[in-house]
Amino acid sequence: MSGWTLVLQLLVLPAVVLSLVESAYLPLALVAHAHRPPDPLRVPANPFVSVIVPAFDEGKVLRRCVESILADRYLHKEVVLVDDGSRDDTWEVMQSFAGRPGVVVVSQANAGKAAALNRGIARSHGSILMFVDADGVFSGWTIRGMLRGFDDPRVGAVCGNDAPVNLDRLQPRLLTLLTHVTAMVRRALAQVNCLTIVSGNCGAVRRDVVDEIGGFTEGLLGEDLELTWRVRRAGYRVSFQPEAIVYAEVPAGIRPLWRQRVRWARGYLQTLWIHRDMIGRTRHGIVGPYLAVNALSMVVAPVLQMVALVVIVGMALDDSTTLYGTPASMLAWVLLLYPVLSVVVSAALNGSLRDLRFFYVLVVMPVYSTVMNAVMITAIVQQVRRRPSRWNKLERTGVSSRTGIPDGVRV
Repeated sequence: MSGWTLVLQLLVLPAVVLSLVESAYLPLALVAHAHRPPDPLRVPANPFVSVIVPAFDEGKVLRRCVESILADRYLHKEVVLVDDGSRDDTWEVMQSFAGRPGVVVVSQANAGKAAALNRGIARSHGSILMFVDADGVFSGWTIRGMLRGFDDPRVGAVCGNDAPVNLDRLQPRLLTLLTHVTAMVRRALAQVNCLTIVSGNCGAVRRDVVDEIGGFTEGLLGEDLELTWRVRRAGYRVSFQPEAIVYAEVPAGIRPLWRQRVRWARGYLQTLWIHRDMIGRTRHGIVGPYLAVNALSMVVAPVLQMVALVVIVGMALDDSTTLYGTPASMLAWVLLLYPVLSVVVSAALNGSLRDLRFFYVLVVMPVYSTVMNAVMITAIVQQVRRRPSRWNKLERTGVSSRTGIPDGVRV
């Protein structure tokens, strides 16, 4: 056995172990789907819901977002709009809704998304606080779907389901398929009480829980993730509700995707450091050991995979070694097949088999995975070097390619 082959197998082995652990997502998601409540419209109570929408330079998409929230069939609600010092016509759009019943409009000097969310919480009145980005579009039953998750007093927060709305280019189509996989993973994690993320684009928290743990931490790049970890630290469960759909834009170009994912990765690293005492600690229940596995998968595995890629290139250039017929190469093929199966099953669970018409884009999945590995390495370097935390806001396009959105919501 050559030195190249030995190194490659040592690098692939941890990836195989992590993949075997993560392969449990699929059967767990099937179990969660089988045990879902039969009526998607039933809610355990009729609480007053405050939908808080922070916005910075969102004039292109904000009107569509607010109209969809107001059109949601759940009536016991208010909409709190917070302008975070926008430079475009965001404030003018907000003011056009100011006279509507149940709409609260607030303006502040630019202080960041977390500060805008906290300002919205302070001006809200609901016992359930729901957060959505300014490009999000409700389905018509989004709020009722979200409230289904609060069927147990131990549930402190609920994560909704994202669906890309701009499907006009190759990259958003790939992200559409991967969004279904994300939903499948969240189903599985919620099933075993390990869900640790409430998406800032579609999430809800009990007001009494926010009063207990505090609002959003300002100055972070992943304020939604960090808040969720505090919810878990306080001993509450986090639920996932696939029926609580919010349609939103995803990056359509490489540069905006890179900047968004580096921001997400740095937000994860910041949260990991802040709550490092939770990792592996059984006093937090099953969440503690899960966070240790998750840290290995999110931080360590990408580094190993990038090193493995370098080794593979070295083997390809070395005439004395071969990439074929080695245990590492056979395991690599197995690992490539699992994501394909995951996409098919997750799209079926999400009731979105129609999105499989974009299945052809999976041929670029290896490239995407390599880029995402490089994203994490970049985020690690930036954190170690203490680079300033920049939001790098996604430029909105206002493109909508979805047809057949439930209940006639105009997108």
